[in-house]
Amino acid sequence: MKLTGCAAVVTGGASGLGEATARGLAAEGVKVAIFDLNAEKGEAVAAAIGGVFCQVDVRQDASVDAGFAKARAAFGQERILVNCAGLGNAVKTASRDKQTGEIKHFPLDQFERIVQINLIGTFRCIAKSAAGMLQLQPMDDGERGVIVNTASVAAEDGQIGQAAYASSKAGIVGMTLPVARDLMNEGIRVNTILPGIFDTPLMATMKEPVRQALAASVPFPKRLGAPAEYASLALEICRNSYLNGACFRLDGAIRMAPR
Repeated sequence: MKLTGCAAVVTGGASGLGEATARGLAAEGVKVAIFDLNAEKGEAVAAAIGGVFCQVDVRQDASVDAGFAKARAAFGQERILVNCAGLGNAVKTASRDKQTGEIKHFPLDQFERIVQINLIGTFRCIAKSAAGMLQLQPMDDGERGVIVNTASVAAEDGQIGQAAYASSKAGIVGMTLPVARDLMNEGIRVNTILPGIFDTPLMATMKEPVRQALAASVPFPKRLGAPAEYASLALEICRNSYLNGACFRLDGAIRMAPR
């Protein structure tokens, strides 16, 4: 796909992997709409790249609909959707307090929240974006659009406490090929990236010894991934029309240990 002049939506585009992708797309002449809950950061990134910010909660149909309406009013129907919105937590399925002996289980409302944002929110944006892409005229190879999702290496190597996060990300991996097949006759491609340990705002809150230990656990290169490296792969997926229905680990060859 030729990127210049296309419109794109990046969910979670106010920071981290989403921000890097939004900036990378804009540098290629793409008109970018940022979906995020953080209005202060989202507005700042949108202003810096000549984009538009849409305050969107991916858990809510009305919010997502309003976001797409605003984005399309500004730039027209998007040909590119990159789903980066998501979050995680760390809670054991069931555990015993070492001091009191009290037994607890994973709060189901927290499990549901992770799945609602990471998995259902991703699919909600895919379905609504793809419905809009169907109205576009085909480009080269009959292509109408491309969708890039963000899973995680936790989808395959989930650690202790990651039952909700890992299952939500595994769901994204699992739906990649079926959704690509759903949309193949309409010229819409669907791929997913599984990032490893990246230097995102979450990592910035950790103490330096922890960051260094995480970096040292990566086989090669022994460092945290740079958001620009995620963005580079996302852009190549958009450019390369033969990439479809695939999931790509971007992780420096790491395989996560149990903890």
